[in-house]
Amino acid sequence: TPVRKSPGLIQNIFNYKALNLAHSIRKRSLPIFPYREDLLAAIRDHQILVIEGETGSGKTTQIPQYLLEDGYTNGGMKIGCTQPRRVAAMSVAARVAQEMSVKLGNEVGYSIRFEDCTSERTILKYMTDGMLLREFLTEPDLASYSVIIIDEAHERTLHTDILFGLIKDIARFRPDLKVLVASATLDTERFSCFFDEAPVFRIPGRRFPVDIYYTKAPEADYLEACVVSVLQIHVTQPAGDVLVFLTGQEEIEACCELLQERCRRLGSKISELIVLPIYANLPSDMQAKIFNPTPPGARKVVVATNIAETSLTIDGIIYVIDPGFCKQKSYNARTGMESLIVTPCSRASANQRAGRAGRVAAGKCFRLYTAWAFKHEMEETSIPEIQRTNLGNVVLLLKSLGINDLIHFDFMDPPPHETLVLALEQLYALGALNHLGELTKVYKCSEEILTIAAMLSVNNSIFYRPKDKVVHADNARMNFVVPGGDHMVLLNVYTQWVESGYSTQWCFENFIQFRSMKRARDVRDQLEGLMDRIEVELSSCSGESAVTAGYFYHTARLSKGGYKTVKHQQTVFVHPNSSLFEEQPRWMIYHELVFTTKEFMRQVWSRPSLSF
Repeated sequence: TPVRKSPGLIQNIFNYKALNLAHSIRKRSLPIFPYREDLLAAIRDHQILVIEGETGSGKTTQIPQYLLEDGYTNGGMKIGCTQPRRVAAMSVAARVAQEMSVKLGNEVGYSIRFEDCTSERTILKYMTDGMLLREFLTEPDLASYSVIIIDEAHERTLHTDILFGLIKDIARFRPDLKVLVASATLDTERFSCFFDEAPVFRIPGRRFPVDIYYTKAPEADYLEACVVSVLQIHVTQPAGDVLVFLTGQEEIEACCELLQERCRRLGSKISELIVLPIYANLPSDMQAKIFNPTPPGARKVVVATNIAETSLTIDGIIYVIDPGFCKQKSYNARTGMESLIVTPCSRASANQRAGRAGRVAAGKCFRLYTAWAFKHEMEETSIPEIQRTNLGNVVLLLKSLGINDLIHFDFMDPPPHETLVLALEQLYALGALNHLGELTKVYKCSEEILTIAAMLSVNNSIFYRPKDKVVHADNARMNFVVPGGDHMVLLNVYTQWVESGYSTQWCFENFIQFRSMKRARDVRDQLEGLMDRIEVELSSCSGESAVTAGYFYHTARLSKGGYKTVKHQQTVFVHPNSSLFEEQPRWMIYHELVFTTKEFMRQVWSRPSLSF
């Protein structure tokens, strides 16, 4: 008797085949597809290959699949692909798993800090560049990988630059390892030169023309100008989605709020405008919404950080609004101060942003600055992060990998000599390095310091202060204040959250961000696991001596003109959010110095008995 298939089963088979056909059509339509065989031949012929291609050409999603089909995962070997951003690693892995019709976490997976979505079956692994660096600690020759792809290399993050030096080194004694350095159309000649004149494989982009418009005069308030521009496009321009570039979470949320409020006021006079934010701290389900197709008759507006510049491709974008700014971290070795300031982006970044408009059809880019500013006030490219950051963590990481000669480490752009020497000096003063510059044995650690360290890693996003409940939020925050300063406040918050049974409701009632607390708990668990692995004994103590021992470099003293740092006599101020803002202890220890509107000490600690 023939087996009868149920209508539901037939429909599922039809849906599965239709989905496979859709993926196949999409893959064949990508600019990279005609170059598949030439690319694989180039990879076979060369150990290191620099791949240049427009964002959206299919580099990130297709090349690992081509390599898998060509046998590079035979014998249980893996293909690793690094991304500078968590969001990109997750979204790209999900897209590739979908295209290959496998469950995410099986053959295709991703690994980001505190989230490992891989298994023993994983052969295509997407990860942040920081996670690959951690793998060097357990597998210095990356023996389980047949191919390493360093993607978005042009972003030149701190971790990417360190990876360049390490991978260049291991490639010399692992001739079977293939290294692909993938970049948007920026700096590819520099990469080729660094990797011993490695050949460059260029994938022509399928770019439609983009008309660029400048303002006649500088904008006084670029946030307001963005909102007005979006509404003008929505009312006057043909169908097509809009991408707006802003510098960070606060600006993005403010812009989304303003747009939604003005759309409510206009009501049925305009068609539907779907406003969607995208930034690193946004929950994953919210991030995924930007990829949903726009309903007929509506227009989608994606308000993004520079994550949408090269790391993500959002289909349907026709209009781009670029105020010309980004947030950049810089570090002054002389004062020990980090600044996270809004600065004009580079010309290369501006051109990348404009290119987002020409992906699916002819587009328009509205630059909210003058043509003169573009030519004369913007740098050609951004300064690599390694040249503008505190190198303490970099030194510890390289030393733990057994690299002791840091002065001669093969950096593409060596950090300033002064910054490197300062990092070595500080680590020696802290007892982390001995007089020969070697790592010292670890100390004991207290339970309290473990908690404080975990909370400090998310310190600026613990408390939230909604505009309509400012007084309630401030009162809730005051209830956590205990003698000693901000470190003790953070410890008190975590302790009370543990006592509540890690309650979401408790966080809601106390104006504390549950997501940040969960992240702090993950950090603490990870640190505790590391302590356990290397057999460091955990004890309980007041935590005061540990704060002083670890941060004696970060000391400020009250003088007639206010607080001055002991080391450099730099005038500094207590951050308004600090629990000690209205008090004036004679001595203070701070977690970090940050320049925003003033030189602020963040997360300060003091005791009446504190003296030096």
